[in-house]
Amino acid sequence: MSTVVEDVVDVDTAPSMPRTAALPTTRHTGALATTTPADLLRIAVESNADLDRLERLMELQERWESKEAKKAYDAAFAAFKAEAVTIIKNKKVTDGPLRGKGYAELHEVVNTVTPALSKHGLSSSWRLTKDDKDWIEVTCYLRHVAGHEESVSMGGPPDTGGAKNAIQARASTKSYLERYTLKAITGLSEQEDDDDGNGGATQGRPDQGRQQQRHDAPATYPQERFDANKAAWRDLVKSKKKTVPQMIAFIESKGAPLTDAQKNTIDSWSHEND
Repeated sequence: MSTVVEDVVDVDTAPSMPRTAALPTTRHTGALATTTPADLLRIAVESNADLDRLERLMELQERWESKEAKKAYDAAFAAFKAEAVTIIKNKKVTDGPLRGKGYAELHEVVNTVTPALSKHGLSSSWRLTKDDKDWIEVTCYLRHVAGHEESVSMGGPPDTGGAKNAIQARASTKSYLERYTLKAITGLSEQEDDDDGNGGATQGRPDQGRQQQRHDAPATYPQERFDANKAAWRDLVKSKKKTVPQMIAFIESKGAPLTDAQKNTIDSWSHEND
C-alpha cells in the first residue's frame, strides 16, 4: 500500500506529512492490518495536500468502494442461488396456439423470488426504458444493499392478440417482459406444478414436487464436465462478458448445483486481472 501512497500523495513534496509518519490501520483481518483509501484521503486532508492529489485519492476511494460492493453482491447472489428457489407454472393457456401450455404469472414469480432475495440483501425493480408505439423495452435491475447493481433488458411489440384494446396490448407485453427479465437476472426457470404428468398429483403441494426433482437430479455438477468447459467459461468471466453470479447461474441451469470448490474456481477467474 505504501507504493499507492507515494504515487497519489507525494510524500517528497508534502513537507507537512513526515515520511516517518505511521499510517493508521483501521481494517483488521485476524492479525493482518490494512489501510483503506479512506485512511489515505484523511491523511492527505490533514496534511493539506493539493487539490489534484485529493481528487486522485477520491477516485481511488470510489474504485475501492465499487469493488467491495461488487464482492458483496457476488457473495449475496451465490447465497441466494443456494436457496434453490423454484418457480411453479401456476397458469394454463386456455386458447390460441399455446393452448394447454403452462406458465408462471408475474405475481407468482415475484412472490416466489422476493423472500429469498431480501434474505440476502438483494432487491429487484423494473424500469420502462423504451415506450414507442410499436416497441416496448423493460429493464430489470437487481441491487444489493452495498450499492452494486446489475440489469437485464428485453423488448417486444405490443401484444395485439385476442380482443385486447391498445392499452391492454401494451400492458400484456410489459407484464411478459417483466416476468422474463426477472427470471433472466436471477438465473431461474419455471417448473411444472406436478412431477409425473398426471395432471395434479402434487397440486397444492409444490414442495413434494421439488423434492422429487432434486432426488432425480445429480447431486452436484460433474467435475469432468466442469473441467472440459472451464477454459471457455474462464474466458467469458475474464473478458467480463459474464459476471461470476451470471456464470454460476448459467452453469447450474444445466441441471445440477456447483460444488463450493467449483464456485471458488469461477470466482478466482474474476480476480486474475486485479
